[in-house]
Amino acid sequence: MLCSSVKLRACTLPRRVRVPTGNHFVRSIASLKKTPLYPLHVARGAKIVPFAGFEMPLQYKGMSVGDSHRWTRQHAGLFDVSHMVQWFVRGENATAFLESITPSSLQELKPMHSTLSVFTNETGGIVDDTIISKHDDKTYYIVTNAACADKDTENLSKNLNKWTKGGVTIDRIEGRALIALQGPEAVAALAKLAVTFDFPSLKFGKSAYIDVLGANCLVSRSGYTGEDGVEMSVPADDSMKIAETLLADSRVQPIGLGARDSLRLEAGMCLYGNDIDDTTSPVEGSLSWVIGKRRRSEGNFVGSSRILKELMGGPSRRRVGFLVQGAPAREGSAVEVDGVNVGRVTSGCPSPSLGKNIAMGYVRTGLHKVGTRVHINVRNKLRPAEVVKMPFVQTHYHK
Repeated sequence: MLCSSVKLRACTLPRRVRVPTGNHFVRSIASLKKTPLYPLHVARGAKIVPFAGFEMPLQYKGMSVGDSHRWTRQHAGLFDVSHMVQWFVRGENATAFLESITPSSLQELKPMHSTLSVFTNETGGIVDDTIISKHDDKTYYIVTNAACADKDTENLSKNLNKWTKGGVTIDRIEGRALIALQGPEAVAALAKLAVTFDFPSLKFGKSAYIDVLGANCLVSRSGYTGEDGVEMSVPADDSMKIAETLLADSRVQPIGLGARDSLRLEAGMCLYGNDIDDTTSPVEGSLSWVIGKRRRSEGNFVGSSRILKELMGGPSRRRVGFLVQGAPAREGSAVEVDGVNVGRVTSGCPSPSLGKNIAMGYVRTGLHKVGTRVHINVRNKLRPAEVVKMPFVQTHYHK
């Protein structure tokens, strides 16, 4: 079907196919949605908080955020990420369309492989960060942030409406839950539920359709913690059974938003709305690696003028990591050198793995080098800090 309509359809995957913090907390409890796993959260005594328009678990009874964090690093944590938005982009011109709104080299991406990417705007800022999985040259599966759902829909609609070559349809996937299983014992726990699949062959960044307890699941070896693990798109009707069966394994515990945030920060990963936003370019955000070599020479994507200029001459600021002495720096804390404001913190917390205070944020170019000494204003007291390399802890991806 050739289509360049602005209408974004809702769809489900046919079963026969083999194939916390910051701006994201919603202040009002009105009209909050529930994920398919909401009954599980309540049954396990979760502290429920509003997040990106959903009622989501912050932490679970009997486990602190620190306990949950360390459990995931040592064993396996089950995260409900069903609030994220799942899409299919299809058609004979799907690759060309996506390359027009992202800087990634999707032509070169192999089937059933994925890449982190960003949607860019006309000024070179980041509309949203996203995972793009290529199923074949005409089919892409995309996951975007829940807090950006309306903005992403508008952005995709706008760009599809301007697309003159046809051959593209965009479907928002409904009726699916999204479960992340993360940690060194995560894949072993999942393998008990899908005994016929060869999990060692599923390397980081690859995906496959796998039968899990009779349900057709799209399983991607990826995650938001820096640990080995998977993210699974599962039929909503099967999600409770799959989650509860996984949690019956002594190696698996449910983990909420609190530990998810500290885990991703230790892994040096951005939270959209805090660490990157509409004004941040991929170069400023230390995401230049998502810009493909061919794309740098072609420059035929939205916002390329600013982005290519910054690639050549450097941006005015850069995202960096900090180790902070004394007290943890939080979002918005000013970064100073000799009494002059040179940047700000965008995320920060005590690191359960390191026993130190970590943060990320932006500083002027020239002050971004590892070892640079700064001070961070924490509750009107200057705390010594040092620019350090990210990730803060070693990653353990299955490559």
